[in-house]
Amino acid sequence: MKNKLEPKKSLGQHWLHDSEVLQDIVELAEIEPGDMVVEVGPGLGTLTRPLLEAGANVTSVEFDPDLYKNLEKRGLEIFGKKNLERLNLVNEDILNFRFDQIEGGYKVVANIPYYLTSNLIRLLSSGPKRPDMIVLLIQKEVAERLCAVAGNMSLLSIWAQLYYDCDLGPLVPAELFTPPPKVDSEVVIMTLLDKPRIEGVDHKTLRKILQAGFSNKRKTLHNSLSAGLHLSKDEVAELLEAAGISLKSRPQELDHQAWKRIAVNYLTR
Repeated sequence: MKNKLEPKKSLGQHWLHDSEVLQDIVELAEIEPGDMVVEVGPGLGTLTRPLLEAGANVTSVEFDPDLYKNLEKRGLEIFGKKNLERLNLVNEDILNFRFDQIEGGYKVVANIPYYLTSNLIRLLSSGPKRPDMIVLLIQKEVAERLCAVAGNMSLLSIWAQLYYDCDLGPLVPAELFTPPPKVDSEVVIMTLLDKPRIEGVDHKTLRKILQAGFSNKRKTLHNSLSAGLHLSKDEVAELLEAAGISLKSRPQELDHQAWKRIAVNYLTR
């Protein structure tokens, strides 16, 4: 089986073997002995091993049955007996994984397929039990978008930064992967805030407003909210004016407090 394993294009697999980058990811996750870590898509176990060597208790969730069977069969050889005792292998789609059943705090550390990024971050930040820290190696452009500031915000960055501080880590060139992706990657470090940036507003309603606002970034917020919330242009104009926001504003320009004012006015209109 060892010699037959090849990255599957259909699953967006790009394997990283650079030991320095892998160690950097572990250090950026501030792993301490006894930490609970969920790893997404362990692949050949190249990141799993330094996580275990740092003393973490690792649950590695692998969707690909071939890679899962390989790790299950060769775990002792790859990780060693002592490390293997702290590894829990799960063959499952990470989007179906029950994070809410994890006892105590935990971290998510992974080199993930690019296509998974938005859904995974949305899942982690929206769930009932958010990780204390998320350290991901993802597409450079998405990492930068995730850590954007007002003026260049997206629905993903607004939502993620509602709960997390987001920082950019090292750039990882495409040639360090097998096979090399078409673009470079970058590490993103997300640290859970003590409290959300927006409080006092139902977050389901907030997400509804955000989705409406970002439904068409080429349109003004005035037009997007009118269409997305099924309100008249006059109603949205009153809502934005009460929030102190120009009718010509676009969604990417607003920070969290501006969105809070919109949400409050929407709920009390």
